[in-house]
Amino acid sequence: MKRLLFIIKIIFSVLFLLGTFFICYLLFFAPKKKRFSFAEQTQGQYLSQKTFDILIFQNPNYSDAYFEKSVAFNKRGDYAKGFELLNEAVELKPKLHLGYRGWLKYHKVKDYQGSIDDLKRLDSLTPNFVDAPWGDNIHYVLGLSYKGLKQYKIALDEFDRSIETEKDSSWVNPYVFLYKGIIYNKLEKYEVAIKNLNVYLKQNYNNSPEAYFHKGIAFKKLNDLDSSKVCFKKSIELFNKGYKIKDIYNEVQDELYLSDIIEELKYFNE
Repeated sequence: MKRLLFIIKIIFSVLFLLGTFFICYLLFFAPKKKRFSFAEQTQGQYLSQKTFDILIFQNPNYSDAYFEKSVAFNKRGDYAKGFELLNEAVELKPKLHLGYRGWLKYHKVKDYQGSIDDLKRLDSLTPNFVDAPWGDNIHYVLGLSYKGLKQYKIALDEFDRSIETEKDSSWVNPYVFLYKGIIYNKLEKYEVAIKNLNVYLKQNYNNSPEAYFHKGIAFKKLNDLDSSKVCFKKSIELFNKGYKIKDIYNEVQDELYLSDIIEELKYFNE
């Protein structure tokens, strides 16, 4: 029995040593790309972040390591640490990382001017190429940022450029037409607003409470109250069916709330 316990202890000791050697090899001596791939796939975990720390220590100019380590912090909402790392990545390879930082500034921290600065700089570094930060046409994100700053005419120009620079109409982000409709309402160009909102509705199978809401606003301003009421009723119907635009991770620009529609409908019940 004692001999068996001794053998088991030896086996576990050997396994422990092998495991320790493997972890040391993985952390310190494996090829850089292999370690990066491991840390990337286990993003946010303790061993992953430590692997990035070692990669950065051994390779101070490895921009991807700074970038990938930053992602976990930004996902948790620790933007101070996340941007500290991301800024290092941008400093080392601006063409590779400016797009993500500009996208992040718009979506996560609502730094519209910062987003514009990053995306404009990226655009200047990549002439004759349409960048797509985090999958979005660069001019679409620029349009959203200018819209956030209430620079509506520049926003419209960027939205139009996002349409013009896509391969064909099937690549155009449908939200472009929704936001153009909202802007044209603000500019008191109600007929043009309705036209753009109708394009969005067609692409969205007529299931947009937002588009119907803003069409209702436009018709009300044009004193077409019957059409306005129909639109607001359709908006609340679709809203209650759960069709509203929502994002569990980011605040939606011009997010529609049930109280907005109810307030507009009160006008017709007075």
